[in-house]
Amino acid sequence: MPELRFDVVDVFTDRPYAGNPLAVVHGAAEAGLTGAQMQAIAAEFGLSETTFTLPPTKPGADYRVRIFTPAVELPFAGHPSVGTAWVLARDGVIGAGDVVQECGAGLLPVRVEAAGATVSGGHPAPGPSAAADELAAAVGLTEADLDERVRAGSATAGVPYVVLPVRADAVARAVCDHAEVTALTAGMTGLVVVSVGEVPVRHVHLRMFAPGAGVVEDPATGSAAVALAVFLVDRGMLPGDGGSAFTIDQGAEIGRPSRLHVTVEATDGKAVSTTVGGGVAAVSSGVLSALP
Repeated sequence: MPELRFDVVDVFTDRPYAGNPLAVVHGAAEAGLTGAQMQAIAAEFGLSETTFTLPPTKPGADYRVRIFTPAVELPFAGHPSVGTAWVLARDGVIGAGDVVQECGAGLLPVRVEAAGATVSGGHPAPGPSAAADELAAAVGLTEADLDERVRAGSATAGVPYVVLPVRADAVARAVCDHAEVTALTAGMTGLVVVSVGEVPVRHVHLRMFAPGAGVVEDPATGSAAVALAVFLVDRGMLPGDGGSAFTIDQGAEIGRPSRLHVTVEATDGKAVSTTVGGGVAAVSSGVLSALP
């Protein structure tokens, strides 16, 4: 079979064995991998996401990537986009600096630097409100744990999430009921349980549960970070005009501390663009010796 190399990197961290691990598989086009084979390989790795690098099919793109959780393919995800771009630039497949990624969410700008990368989110849009009491119960919390300043709801900047704002001490106490969270986030990627601090928001602490996608808890979630930025603008927790930036801490509760850097541009009370970035650390590389 054609040689299928892979790299494993940790994303949204400055050191190995922290952040969110990612497998990057090379040579999928040469091997003629089907989507079903890619899904099976992602399930074998068992990481939050596995990516497959491919030649671009659209003008203006520098490369193409397909992104899989152990259970489903995603049109966009932050840590796979950051990690894949960094690996390709390190290997000389693409240049450093500004590049364009083709993925299921379209053509997305990426800036690659020596220590990591920053990717633009997909189309930003706030979604409907959600039943905060039901969401809280699904993660073992009560109405007393809710942040009364911010009503729960959903938002997207590439893929959609339900967002449950809670008090600062409640994030660490959340315990995911897999069946309930899956039911309450049907049609969404997962549930973001978040403490947003003071207004305007500068630093947040969040956890992301997506059992329906095969990810019980994610160590660092770039697509949730940009969706949260859209949500915070919509809720008036970030300015409705101009640019804002904030950081996210995630993953400490599962032994994978991560730091994400988020920006959002807003006009007339609506988010119009987002970015998320962070560091990347190489962990391992190898060759797949068999295909599914």
